[in-house]
Amino acid sequence: MKIIFNLVVVLLLSYACTTPDTSSSTETSKEYQPNFESLKQHVAAPEWFQDAKLGIYFHWGPYSVPAYGSAWYPANMYLKGNKVNEFHEKNFGTIEEFGYADFIPMFTAEHFDAEEWAELFKMTGARFAGPVAQHHDGFAMWDSQINPWNSADMGPKRDITGEMFEALRKRNIKTIATLHHARNGQRNANTPEYWGENGFNSHYPYHPDLPTASTDPKLRMLFGNWENIDDFNQYWFDQVVEVVDKYKPDILWYDSWLNMIPEQKINEMLAYHFNSGLKNNQEVVVCSKHQDIPWEYGIDDMEQGGRRDIYPLPWMTDITLGNSRWMYVEGEEYKDAALVVRNMIDVWSKNGTVLLNVSPRADGIINQEQREILKDIGAWMEVHGEAVYDTRPFHIFGYGTASASDASHDGQSAKIKYSAKDVRYTVAKDQKSMYVFFLGIPTPGKTIKMRAIGGFHRNQPPSPIKDIKLIGSDAIVPWKLTPQTLLITMPEVEYNNIATVLKLELE
Repeated sequence: MKIIFNLVVVLLLSYACTTPDTSSSTETSKEYQPNFESLKQHVAAPEWFQDAKLGIYFHWGPYSVPAYGSAWYPANMYLKGNKVNEFHEKNFGTIEEFGYADFIPMFTAEHFDAEEWAELFKMTGARFAGPVAQHHDGFAMWDSQINPWNSADMGPKRDITGEMFEALRKRNIKTIATLHHARNGQRNANTPEYWGENGFNSHYPYHPDLPTASTDPKLRMLFGNWENIDDFNQYWFDQVVEVVDKYKPDILWYDSWLNMIPEQKINEMLAYHFNSGLKNNQEVVVCSKHQDIPWEYGIDDMEQGGRRDIYPLPWMTDITLGNSRWMYVEGEEYKDAALVVRNMIDVWSKNGTVLLNVSPRADGIINQEQREILKDIGAWMEVHGEAVYDTRPFHIFGYGTASASDASHDGQSAKIKYSAKDVRYTVAKDQKSMYVFFLGIPTPGKTIKMRAIGGFHRNQPPSPIKDIKLIGSDAIVPWKLTPQTLLITMPEVEYNNIATVLKLELE
Protein backbone atom coordinates (compact mmCIF):
# COMPACT_ATOMS: atom_id res chain seq x y z
CA MET A 1 0.00 0.00 0.00
CA LYS A 2 2.82 2.40 0.82
CA ILE A 3 4.36 1.84 -2.63
CA ILE A 4 1.01 2.58 -4.28
CA PHE A 5 0.53 5.72 -2.16
CA ASN A 6 4.00 6.99 -3.04
CA LEU A 7 3.33 6.35 -6.73
CA VAL A 8 0.10 8.36 -6.53
CA VAL A 9 1.90 11.24 -4.83
CA VAL A 10 4.61 11.22 -7.51
CA LEU A 11 1.98 11.33 -10.23
CA LEU A 12 0.16 14.19 -8.53
CA LEU A 13 3.38 16.11 -8.06
CA SER A 14 4.20 15.53 -11.70
CA TYR A 15 0.80 16.93 -12.66
CA ALA A 16 1.23 19.90 -10.32
CA CYS A 17 4.59 20.74 -11.89
CA THR A 18 3.10 20.75 -15.37
CA THR A 19 -0.06 22.68 -14.52
CA PRO A 20 -0.36 26.06 -16.24
CA ASP A 21 1.17 28.91 -14.20
CA THR A 22 -1.52 29.94 -11.71
CA SER A 23 0.10 33.35 -11.28
CA SER A 24 -1.33 34.27 -14.66
CA SER A 25 -4.91 35.50 -14.92
CA THR A 26 -5.19 34.10 -18.44
CA GLU A 27 -6.37 30.62 -19.19
CA THR A 28 -7.69 29.39 -22.50
CA SER A 29 -9.25 32.03 -24.71
CA LYS A 30 -11.59 29.46 -26.26
CA GLU A 31 -14.90 28.46 -24.77
CA TYR A 32 -14.87 25.32 -22.68
CA GLN A 33 -16.70 22.31 -24.00
CA PRO A 34 -18.48 19.79 -21.73
CA ASN A 35 -15.82 17.11 -21.95
CA PHE A 36 -12.72 16.14 -20.03
CA GLU A 37 -10.19 17.19 -22.66
CA SER A 38 -11.58 20.71 -22.75
CA LEU A 39 -12.36 21.12 -19.04
CA LYS A 40 -8.88 20.02 -17.95
CA GLN A 41 -7.50 23.21 -19.51
CA HIS A 42 -9.09 25.09 -16.63
CA VAL A 43 -6.79 25.96 -13.70
CA ALA A 44 -8.33 24.26 -10.66
CA ALA A 45 -6.70 26.49 -8.03
CA PRO A 46 -5.92 30.01 -9.26
CA GLU A 47 -3.44 31.95 -7.20
CA TRP A 48 -6.09 34.03 -5.43
CA PHE A 49 -7.63 30.81 -4.11
CA GLN A 50 -4.30 29.47 -2.88
CA ASP A 51 -3.66 32.80 -1.16
CA ALA A 52 -7.10 33.12 0.48
CA LYS A 53 -6.88 30.31 3.08
CA LEU A 54 -10.19 31.10 4.84
CA GLY A 55 -13.80 31.35 3.72
CA ILE A 56 -17.09 31.49 5.62
CA TYR A 57 -20.52 30.15 4.74
CA PHE A 58 -23.74 29.56 6.64
CA HIS A 59 -26.39 26.84 6.89
CA TRP A 60 -29.66 28.75 7.07
CA GLY A 61 -33.15 28.05 5.84
CA PRO A 62 -36.63 26.86 6.90
CA TYR A 63 -34.94 23.98 8.73
CA SER A 64 -33.57 26.63 11.14
CA VAL A 65 -37.08 27.31 12.49
CA PRO A 66 -37.53 24.21 14.69
CA ALA A 67 -33.88 24.58 15.83
CA TYR A 68 -33.79 20.91 16.68
CA GLY A 69 -31.92 17.83 15.49
CA SER A 70 -29.85 18.81 12.49
CA ALA A 71 -30.08 20.25 8.98
CA TRP A 72 -31.62 16.87 8.11
CA TYR A 73 -34.76 17.83 10.03
CA PRO A 74 -36.78 18.05 6.76
CA ALA A 75 -36.09 14.38 6.05
CA ASN A 76 -36.17 13.00 9.57
CA MET A 77 -39.51 14.61 10.43
CA TYR A 78 -41.16 12.20 7.96
CA LEU A 79 -39.64 9.07 9.51
CA LYS A 80 -42.06 7.51 11.97
CA GLY A 81 -40.31 6.60 15.21
CA ASN A 82 -37.40 8.98 14.60
CA LYS A 83 -36.76 11.35 17.51
CA VAL A 84 -37.15 14.30 15.14
CA ASN A 85 -40.56 12.98 14.07
CA GLU A 86 -41.56 12.63 17.72
CA PHE A 87 -40.37 16.17 18.48
CA HIS A 88 -42.18 17.52 15.42
CA GLU A 89 -45.52 15.89 16.14
CA LYS A 90 -45.36 16.93 19.79
CA ASN A 91 -44.58 20.58 19.01
CA PHE A 92 -46.17 21.24 15.62
CA GLY A 93 -48.68 18.48 14.90
CA THR A 94 -48.69 15.43 12.69
CA ILE A 95 -46.77 15.50 9.44
CA GLU A 96 -50.10 15.42 7.61
CA GLU A 97 -51.31 18.49 9.49
CA PHE A 98 -48.01 20.41 9.53
CA GLY A 99 -45.52 19.59 6.82
CA TYR A 100 -42.08 21.00 6.09
CA ALA A 101 -43.58 23.68 3.82
CA ASP A 102 -45.44 25.08 6.82
CA PHE A 103 -42.12 26.17 8.36
CA ILE A 104 -41.45 28.52 5.47
CA PRO A 105 -43.74 31.38 6.63
CA MET A 106 -42.04 31.09 10.04
CA PHE A 107 -38.62 31.57 8.42
CA THR A 108 -38.86 35.34 8.70
CA ALA A 109 -35.20 36.46 8.76
CA GLU A 110 -36.38 39.85 10.05
CA HIS A 111 -33.00 40.64 11.61
CA PHE A 112 -30.92 39.59 8.60
CA ASP A 113 -28.46 42.34 7.69
CA ALA A 114 -26.19 41.40 4.80
CA GLU A 115 -23.94 44.42 5.35
CA GLU A 116 -23.41 43.56 9.01
CA TRP A 117 -22.77 39.89 8.25
CA ALA A 118 -20.27 40.77 5.53
CA GLU A 119 -18.45 43.05 7.95
CA LEU A 120 -18.41 40.28 10.56
CA PHE A 121 -16.95 37.82 8.06
CA LYS A 122 -14.34 40.38 6.97
CA MET A 123 -13.38 41.00 10.60
CA THR A 124 -12.92 37.25 11.07
CA GLY A 125 -10.42 37.20 8.23
CA ALA A 126 -12.46 35.52 5.50
CA ARG A 127 -11.26 36.11 1.94
CA PHE A 128 -14.39 34.52 0.43
CA ALA A 129 -17.90 33.96 1.78
CA GLY A 130 -21.49 33.21 0.84
CA PRO A 131 -24.60 31.18 1.66
CA VAL A 132 -25.65 27.59 1.47
CA ALA A 133 -27.60 28.55 -1.62
CA GLN A 134 -29.71 25.39 -1.48
CA HIS A 135 -29.56 22.52 0.97
CA HIS A 136 -31.02 19.04 0.44
CA ASP A 137 -34.46 20.38 1.39
CA GLY A 138 -35.08 21.97 -2.01
CA PHE A 139 -35.54 25.55 -0.77
CA ALA A 140 -33.54 28.08 -2.81
CA MET A 141 -31.95 30.99 -0.96
CA TRP A 142 -32.09 33.25 -4.01
CA ASP A 143 -34.60 34.99 -6.24
CA SER A 144 -35.46 32.08 -8.49
CA GLN A 145 -37.74 31.94 -11.51
CA ILE A 146 -37.10 28.19 -11.81
CA ASN A 147 -37.67 26.97 -8.26
CA PRO A 148 -40.97 28.27 -6.82
CA TRP A 149 -39.71 27.43 -3.34
CA ASN A 150 -37.34 30.35 -2.84
CA SER A 151 -36.52 33.04 -0.30
CA ALA A 152 -37.58 35.94 -2.54
CA ASP A 153 -41.15 34.67 -3.00
CA MET A 154 -41.62 33.00 0.39
CA GLY A 155 -40.50 33.27 4.00
CA PRO A 156 -38.13 36.24 4.22
CA LYS A 157 -39.24 37.45 0.77
CA ARG A 158 -35.67 38.61 0.21
CA ASP A 159 -32.93 37.64 -2.20
CA ILE A 160 -30.51 36.31 0.43
CA THR A 161 -27.80 35.33 -2.06
CA GLY A 162 -28.05 38.57 -3.98
CA GLU A 163 -27.89 40.75 -0.87
CA MET A 164 -24.95 38.82 0.55
CA PHE A 165 -22.95 38.88 -2.67
CA GLU A 166 -23.47 42.62 -3.07
CA ALA A 167 -22.31 43.29 0.51
CA LEU A 168 -19.29 40.99 0.14
CA ARG A 169 -18.15 42.50 -3.14
CA LYS A 170 -18.25 45.97 -1.62
CA ARG A 171 -15.52 44.68 0.70
CA ASN A 172 -13.51 42.93 -2.03
CA ILE A 173 -14.42 39.54 -0.60
CA LYS A 174 -14.75 36.75 -3.15
CA THR A 175 -18.07 34.89 -3.30
CA ILE A 176 -19.07 31.26 -2.85
CA ALA A 177 -22.42 29.58 -3.41
CA THR A 178 -22.73 26.06 -2.02
CA LEU A 179 -25.23 23.70 -3.61
CA HIS A 180 -26.40 20.54 -1.87
CA HIS A 181 -29.50 19.83 -3.95
CA ALA A 182 -28.23 16.80 -5.89
CA ARG A 183 -29.68 14.73 -3.05
CA ASN A 184 -33.07 16.46 -3.30
CA GLY A 185 -34.14 14.30 -6.25
CA GLN A 186 -36.48 11.46 -5.29
CA ARG A 187 -34.89 8.21 -6.46
CA ASN A 188 -36.77 5.70 -4.29
CA ALA A 189 -40.29 5.88 -5.73
CA ASN A 190 -39.71 2.78 -7.84
CA THR A 191 -37.73 0.83 -5.24
CA PRO A 192 -40.24 -0.40 -2.61
CA GLU A 193 -37.46 -2.00 -0.59
CA TYR A 194 -36.35 1.52 0.36
CA TRP A 195 -39.77 3.00 1.06
CA GLY A 196 -40.01 4.76 4.40
CA GLU A 197 -36.24 4.71 4.91
CA ASN A 198 -33.64 7.45 5.03
CA GLY A 199 -30.05 7.58 3.87
CA PHE A 200 -30.11 5.67 0.59
CA ASN A 201 -29.91 8.17 -2.25
CA SER A 202 -32.63 10.77 -1.70
CA HIS A 203 -33.09 13.32 1.05
CA TYR A 204 -36.80 12.91 1.67
CA PRO A 205 -38.00 9.41 2.56
CA TYR A 206 -40.55 8.05 0.13
CA HIS A 207 -43.66 6.02 0.76
CA PRO A 208 -46.99 6.25 -1.09
CA ASP A 209 -48.65 7.06 2.24
CA LEU A 210 -46.21 9.87 3.15
CA PRO A 211 -46.78 13.55 2.26
CA THR A 212 -43.44 13.40 0.44
CA ALA A 213 -45.17 11.33 -2.26
CA SER A 214 -47.40 14.29 -3.12
CA THR A 215 -48.35 14.71 -6.75
CA ASP A 216 -49.31 18.35 -6.25
CA PRO A 217 -47.53 20.18 -9.12
CA LYS A 218 -45.81 22.65 -6.79
CA LEU A 219 -45.33 20.60 -3.62
CA ARG A 220 -43.74 17.71 -5.47
CA MET A 221 -40.96 20.11 -6.57
CA LEU A 222 -40.04 20.77 -2.93
CA PHE A 223 -39.74 17.03 -2.28
CA GLY A 224 -37.82 16.42 -5.53
CA ASN A 225 -40.64 14.06 -6.47
CA TRP A 226 -40.50 14.40 -10.25
CA GLU A 227 -42.14 11.96 -12.64
CA ASN A 228 -38.72 10.75 -13.76
CA ILE A 229 -35.22 11.42 -12.59
CA ASP A 230 -34.13 12.89 -15.92
CA ASP A 231 -36.56 15.75 -15.35
CA PHE A 232 -35.06 16.32 -11.92
CA ASN A 233 -31.51 16.28 -13.32
CA GLN A 234 -32.48 19.03 -15.75
CA TYR A 235 -34.10 20.96 -12.89
CA TRP A 236 -30.88 20.58 -10.89
CA PHE A 237 -28.86 21.92 -13.83
CA ASP A 238 -31.22 24.81 -14.59
CA GLN A 239 -30.95 26.08 -11.01
CA VAL A 240 -27.15 26.07 -11.15
CA VAL A 241 -27.24 27.99 -14.42
CA GLU A 242 -29.59 30.51 -12.84
CA VAL A 243 -27.20 31.07 -9.91
CA VAL A 244 -24.25 31.48 -12.28
CA ASP A 245 -26.13 33.89 -14.54
CA LYS A 246 -27.63 36.04 -11.79
CA TYR A 247 -24.83 36.10 -9.21
CA LYS A 248 -21.57 35.09 -10.92
CA PRO A 249 -20.06 33.28 -7.91
CA ASP A 250 -16.29 32.99 -7.77
CA ILE A 251 -16.66 29.51 -6.26
CA LEU A 252 -19.31 26.84 -6.80
CA TRP A 253 -19.15 24.19 -4.09
CA TYR A 254 -21.00 20.88 -4.09
CA ASP A 255 -21.88 18.60 -1.22
CA SER A 256 -21.80 14.81 -1.32
CA TRP A 257 -24.02 12.92 -3.77
CA LEU A 258 -22.94 14.91 -6.79
CA ASN A 259 -22.11 11.46 -8.16
CA MET A 260 -25.86 10.86 -8.52
CA ILE A 261 -26.04 13.51 -11.25
CA PRO A 262 -25.15 12.15 -14.72
CA GLU A 263 -21.58 12.89 -15.73
CA GLN A 264 -22.66 14.71 -18.88
CA LYS A 265 -24.87 17.07 -16.85
CA ILE A 266 -21.93 17.78 -14.51
CA ASN A 267 -19.68 18.50 -17.49
CA GLU A 268 -22.30 20.85 -18.92
CA MET A 269 -22.48 22.64 -15.57
CA LEU A 270 -18.69 22.97 -15.37
CA ALA A 271 -18.38 24.30 -18.89
CA TYR A 272 -21.11 26.85 -18.17
CA HIS A 273 -19.43 27.99 -14.94
CA PHE A 274 -15.97 28.17 -16.51
CA ASN A 275 -17.25 30.03 -19.57
CA SER A 276 -19.06 32.49 -17.32
CA GLY A 277 -15.71 33.11 -15.63
CA LEU A 278 -14.06 33.80 -18.97
CA LYS A 279 -16.87 36.14 -19.98
CA ASN A 280 -16.74 38.07 -16.70
CA ASN A 281 -12.94 38.05 -16.31
CA GLN A 282 -13.17 35.85 -13.20
CA GLU A 283 -10.82 33.03 -12.23
CA VAL A 284 -13.60 30.77 -11.02
CA VAL A 285 -13.27 27.66 -8.89
CA VAL A 286 -15.38 24.55 -8.38
CA CYS A 287 -15.18 22.33 -5.29
CA SER A 288 -16.71 18.95 -4.52
CA LYS A 289 -16.46 16.11 -2.04
CA HIS A 290 -15.20 12.59 -2.70
CA GLN A 291 -13.46 13.83 -5.87
CA ASP A 292 -16.82 13.85 -7.65
CA ILE A 293 -15.19 16.42 -9.94
CA PRO A 294 -11.79 15.36 -11.35
CA TRP A 295 -8.80 16.90 -9.59
CA GLU A 296 -7.51 18.17 -12.93
CA TYR A 297 -10.02 21.05 -12.73
CA GLY A 298 -11.74 20.77 -9.34
CA ILE A 299 -10.84 21.21 -5.68
CA ASP A 300 -11.43 18.24 -3.38
CA ASP A 301 -13.21 18.98 -0.09
CA MET A 302 -13.10 16.85 3.05
CA GLU A 303 -15.94 17.49 5.49
CA GLN A 304 -14.75 18.18 9.06
CA GLY A 305 -11.49 16.57 8.04
CA GLY A 306 -7.91 16.97 7.09
CA ARG A 307 -4.88 15.07 5.94
CA ARG A 308 -2.05 13.26 7.65
CA ASP A 309 0.55 14.96 5.46
CA ILE A 310 1.02 17.67 2.87
CA TYR A 311 -1.09 17.08 -0.23
CA PRO A 312 0.58 18.02 -3.51
CA LEU A 313 -2.57 19.75 -4.83
CA PRO A 314 -4.57 22.50 -3.10
CA TRP A 315 -7.56 21.08 -1.24
CA MET A 316 -10.29 22.23 1.14
CA THR A 317 -12.05 21.25 4.34
CA ASP A 318 -15.40 22.56 5.53
CA ILE A 319 -15.80 22.76 9.30
CA THR A 320 -18.48 24.16 11.58
CA LEU A 321 -18.29 26.27 14.72
CA GLY A 322 -20.87 23.99 16.29
CA ASN A 323 -19.56 21.03 18.19
CA SER A 324 -21.44 18.78 15.78
CA ARG A 325 -24.29 20.67 14.12
CA TRP A 326 -24.30 22.76 10.96
CA MET A 327 -27.59 24.61 11.40
CA TYR A 328 -28.71 26.54 14.48
CA VAL A 329 -29.86 24.14 17.19
CA GLU A 330 -31.05 25.19 20.63
CA GLY A 331 -28.50 24.19 23.25
CA GLU A 332 -25.69 23.50 20.78
CA GLU A 333 -22.20 23.77 22.21
CA TYR A 334 -19.47 25.48 20.21
CA LYS A 335 -15.77 24.91 19.72
CA ASP A 336 -13.55 27.57 21.23
CA ALA A 337 -11.40 29.78 19.02
CA ALA A 338 -8.17 28.06 20.04
CA LEU A 339 -9.44 24.66 18.92
CA VAL A 340 -10.68 26.09 15.61
CA VAL A 341 -7.55 28.10 14.79
CA ARG A 342 -5.10 25.35 15.71
CA ASN A 343 -6.89 22.91 13.47
CA MET A 344 -6.99 25.49 10.68
CA ILE A 345 -3.23 26.00 11.01
CA ASP A 346 -2.76 22.27 10.54
CA VAL A 347 -4.84 22.46 7.34
CA TRP A 348 -2.91 25.46 6.02
CA SER A 349 0.42 23.74 6.68
CA LYS A 350 -0.70 20.84 4.49
CA ASN A 351 -1.75 22.90 1.44
CA GLY A 352 -5.40 23.20 2.45
CA THR A 353 -8.04 25.94 2.60
CA VAL A 354 -10.73 26.20 5.28
CA LEU A 355 -14.43 26.85 4.70
CA LEU A 356 -15.87 27.73 8.12
CA ASN A 357 -19.60 27.40 8.83
CA VAL A 358 -21.73 29.61 11.07
CA SER A 359 -25.33 28.89 12.05
CA PRO A 360 -27.78 31.83 12.13
CA ARG A 361 -31.13 31.63 13.89
CA ALA A 362 -34.28 31.65 11.78
CA ASP A 363 -34.83 35.33 12.58
CA GLY A 364 -31.44 36.26 11.07
CA ILE A 365 -29.41 36.63 14.25
CA ILE A 366 -25.96 35.07 14.58
CA ASN A 367 -25.87 34.41 18.30
CA GLN A 368 -23.33 35.89 20.68
CA GLU A 369 -21.49 32.62 21.33
CA GLN A 370 -20.55 32.31 17.67
CA ARG A 371 -19.78 36.00 17.38
CA GLU A 372 -17.28 35.77 20.24
CA ILE A 373 -15.50 32.87 18.56
CA LEU A 374 -15.35 34.77 15.25
CA LYS A 375 -14.08 37.84 17.11
CA ASP A 376 -11.28 35.83 18.73
CA ILE A 377 -10.36 34.21 15.40
CA GLY A 378 -10.31 37.63 13.76
CA ALA A 379 -8.11 39.12 16.47
CA TRP A 380 -5.59 36.31 16.02
CA MET A 381 -5.70 36.61 12.23
CA GLU A 382 -5.18 40.37 12.36
CA VAL A 383 -1.88 39.91 14.18
CA HIS A 384 -0.68 36.71 12.51
CA GLY A 385 -2.24 36.95 9.07
CA GLU A 386 1.10 37.36 7.29
CA ALA A 387 1.91 33.78 8.31
CA VAL A 388 -1.34 32.56 6.76
CA TYR A 389 -2.33 34.53 3.66
CA ASP A 390 -0.20 34.30 0.52
CA THR A 391 1.80 31.38 1.94
CA ARG A 392 2.56 27.92 0.69
CA PRO A 393 3.41 24.67 2.51
CA PHE A 394 7.02 23.90 3.42
CA HIS A 395 8.73 20.60 2.51
CA ILE A 396 7.32 19.13 5.72
CA PHE A 397 4.17 20.28 7.52
CA GLY A 398 5.81 20.18 10.97
CA TYR A 399 5.98 17.75 13.86
CA GLY A 400 4.37 17.03 17.22
CA THR A 401 2.62 14.62 19.55
CA ALA A 402 -1.08 15.22 18.82
CA SER A 403 -2.79 12.17 17.31
CA ALA A 404 -5.77 11.96 15.02
CA SER A 405 -8.64 9.54 15.37
CA ASP A 406 -8.50 6.56 13.06
CA ALA A 407 -12.26 6.92 12.65
CA SER A 408 -12.14 10.34 11.01
CA HIS A 409 -11.44 11.46 7.46
CA ASP A 410 -7.99 10.24 6.44
CA GLY A 411 -7.05 9.94 10.11
CA GLN A 412 -7.82 13.60 10.80
CA SER A 413 -10.67 15.67 12.23
CA ALA A 414 -11.55 19.25 13.09
CA LYS A 415 -11.31 18.58 16.83
CA ILE A 416 -7.67 17.58 17.36
CA LYS A 417 -6.40 18.96 20.65
CA TYR A 418 -2.99 20.41 19.93
CA SER A 419 -0.38 21.83 22.30
CA ALA A 420 2.85 23.82 22.10
CA LYS A 421 4.61 20.52 21.41
CA ASP A 422 2.91 20.54 18.01
CA VAL A 423 4.66 22.72 15.45
CA ARG A 424 3.56 23.64 11.93
CA TYR A 425 5.30 25.51 9.09
CA THR A 426 4.36 27.75 6.19
CA VAL A 427 6.54 29.71 3.76
CA ALA A 428 5.79 33.07 2.13
CA LYS A 429 5.24 32.51 -1.56
CA ASP A 430 8.10 34.93 -2.32
CA GLN A 431 10.25 32.70 -0.05
CA LYS A 432 11.62 35.70 1.85
CA SER A 433 10.28 34.41 5.14
CA MET A 434 9.24 31.19 6.82
CA TYR A 435 6.79 30.82 9.69
CA VAL A 436 6.84 28.49 12.68
CA PHE A 437 3.53 27.94 14.52
CA PHE A 438 3.36 26.61 18.07
CA LEU A 439 -0.16 25.21 18.49
CA GLY A 440 -0.30 26.13 22.14
CA ILE A 441 1.44 28.31 24.68
CA PRO A 442 5.25 27.90 24.75
CA THR A 443 7.21 27.96 27.99
CA PRO A 444 8.97 31.33 28.41
CA GLY A 445 12.75 30.97 28.58
CA LYS A 446 12.72 27.44 27.20
CA THR A 447 15.28 26.59 24.50
CA ILE A 448 13.74 24.53 21.72
CA LYS A 449 15.80 22.24 19.53
CA MET A 450 14.24 22.45 16.08
CA ARG A 451 16.28 19.83 14.35
CA ALA A 452 13.55 19.29 11.75
CA ILE A 453 14.64 22.42 9.88
CA GLY A 454 18.09 23.08 11.32
CA GLY A 455 21.65 21.86 11.11
CA PHE A 456 22.44 19.38 8.39
CA HIS A 457 18.83 18.31 7.91
CA ARG A 458 17.60 18.22 4.33
CA ASN A 459 14.54 20.35 5.21
CA GLN A 460 16.41 23.58 5.76
CA PRO A 461 14.59 26.85 4.93
CA PRO A 462 14.69 28.04 1.30
CA SER A 463 17.64 30.32 2.12
CA PRO A 464 19.80 31.08 5.18
CA ILE A 465 18.14 32.61 8.24
CA LYS A 466 18.91 36.29 8.86
CA ASP A 467 16.86 36.75 11.99
CA ILE A 468 13.97 35.29 13.98
CA LYS A 469 11.15 37.43 15.36
CA LEU A 470 8.07 36.79 17.46
CA ILE A 471 5.04 38.04 15.54
CA GLY A 472 3.08 40.55 17.58
CA SER A 473 5.99 41.37 19.90
CA ASP A 474 9.18 43.43 19.89
CA ALA A 475 10.89 40.91 22.16
CA ILE A 476 14.30 39.64 21.02
CA VAL A 477 14.34 35.95 20.13
CA PRO A 478 17.76 34.40 20.83
CA TRP A 479 18.66 31.74 18.30
CA LYS A 480 21.64 29.77 17.12
CA LEU A 481 22.23 27.47 14.19
CA THR A 482 24.59 24.61 14.96
CA PRO A 483 25.77 21.79 12.66
CA GLN A 484 23.13 19.58 14.25
CA THR A 485 20.10 21.76 14.98
CA LEU A 486 18.41 25.15 15.19
CA LEU A 487 18.24 26.37 18.78
CA ILE A 488 15.51 28.90 19.61
CA THR A 489 15.04 30.36 23.08
CA MET A 490 11.52 31.55 23.70
CA PRO A 491 11.55 35.08 25.17
CA GLU A 492 10.09 35.92 28.57
CA VAL A 493 6.78 37.37 27.37
CA GLU A 494 3.07 36.70 27.70
CA TYR A 495 2.11 34.46 24.82
CA ASN A 496 -1.04 34.38 22.74
CA ASN A 497 -3.42 31.79 24.17
CA ILE A 498 -4.37 30.47 20.73
CA ALA A 499 -1.12 29.97 18.81
CA THR A 500 2.34 31.56 18.78
CA VAL A 501 4.14 32.30 15.52
CA LEU A 502 7.82 32.91 14.88
CA LYS A 503 8.93 34.60 11.68
CA LEU A 504 12.21 33.41 10.18
CA GLU A 505 13.53 36.23 8.03
CA LEU A 506 15.51 34.73 5.17
CA GLU A 507 18.34 36.06 3.02
